[in-house]
Amino acid sequence: MGSFGPIHWIIVAVVVLLLFGGRGKLSGIMGDAAKGIRAFKDGLKDDVSTEVADNKAKGSLPRTEQEAEELRKS
Repeated sequence: MGSFGPIHWIIVAVVVLLLFGGRGKLSGIMGDAAKGIRAFKDGLKDDVSTEVADNKAKGSLPRTEQEAEELRKS
């Protein structure tokens, strides 16, 4: 139970190659993940700003405190 078998060594090699292999593969992967998260957040912001604009056009009351604050700022 205490020794590493061939499967364990293969897993260790894959992890080492991911972390240290090539030109910053890990940083590239994390950069891509960060871009995806940023795009998702920007998409959510667009939806909220569109909804606030729709509420202004309709003259309806905001549903949340955040919407009310955005309406006061505008």
